Amino acid sequence: MKWTAGGLMAAAIGGSSGAFAQGAGLGAAGELVDPDVLRVCADPSNMPFSDESRKGFENKLADLVAAKTGRKSVAYTWYPMSTGFVRNTLRANRCDVIMGYAQGDELVQNTNAYYRSTYVMIYKKNSGLDGVDTIEDSKLADKKIGVVAGTPPSANLAKAGYMRNVHPYPLMVDTRLAPSVGEAMIKELKKGDIAVAILWGPMAGYYAKEIDPDLTVVPLVKEKTGHMAYRITMGVRPSDQEWKRTLNKVIRENQVEINRILLDYQVPLIDENNKPITQ
Repeated sequence: MKWTAGGLMAAAIGGSSGAFAQGAGLGAAGELVDPDVLRVCADPSNMPFSDESRKGFENKLADLVAAKTGRKSVAYTWYPMSTGFVRNTLRANRCDVIMGYAQGDELVQNTNAYYRSTYVMIYKKNSGLDGVDTIEDSKLADKKIGVVAGTPPSANLAKAGYMRNVHPYPLMVDTRLAPSVGEAMIKELKKGDIAVAILWGPMAGYYAKEIDPDLTVVPLVKEKTGHMAYRITMGVRPSDQEWKRTLNKVIRENQVEINRILLDYQVPLIDENNKPITQ
C-alpha cells in the first residue's frame, strides 16, 4: 500500500510554489537540504493534512520543525497526492521533507514515527449500532457500508461476507476537482446514503467534527485479522542521513507539542498497545 499520511495517491498533475525557484542549499556534506528555509512537499488541497492556506495539521507541524531547526521560513512545493508525487517533489530536490508518510514505503527514507493512528468506524448514535467496534459484528450484516476501495478494511469486510453491502469510494481523488474522500463519505453518512463509514482515522476525526460532532467514531483496534493501525513518519531522501537525524531529534524532544497539534485536529492517536493517547 503506497500512500502518504496526507492522502491516498491520485493520478493528477500539480503545480509548484515559489520553492521550485529556489536552489537547494547545501546542508550537511553531500546533502541537498536548504539550511535556511524549510522546503516542504505537500498537497495544496488535502485537509486536515495540508492546504495552500496552511490550515492543516501538517502545516502546523512544518512551522514547529522550522522553528526548532532554526529555519527562517517555510516554503512549499505543492503537488497533489498522486502518482508521481515523490518523484516530482522530494526526489527532484524541489523540497526536503514530506511531513506525513506511512512507515515502510521504499519511495522515501522514513524518520522515526511521530504518531500512530488507525482506521475507524463511524456511525450515527441511536442507529442500532451503538457498541459495535469491529468489522465482523453481525449488526453490520444488512447495513450499507462506505469504504475506500483497496484499503485494509476492505479485506476484513470481504472475510465477514459484507462486500455485497459495500458502497465503494475511489482510492484516487484529485482534490482540486472534487471533495476529499473523507468529506464526501461523512456527508453521505449524515444524509443517510450509507449507515457506516470506515475511514483512515485522521480524516475521519476531522470531518466527523466538522460535519456532525454527534457521530460516533470508533477506532478499529479489536479486529481479529488485518492491520488497521499505522505509524506515520516524515519522509526524506535516502541520501539525507544527517537531515533524518535532525528531524528525529525534533520529534523526540517535542513529542508532547506534536501530540497537542494532532489532538487539536481530532486525530485518533494510539500507542503501541492500541490504547488511546489523549495528551
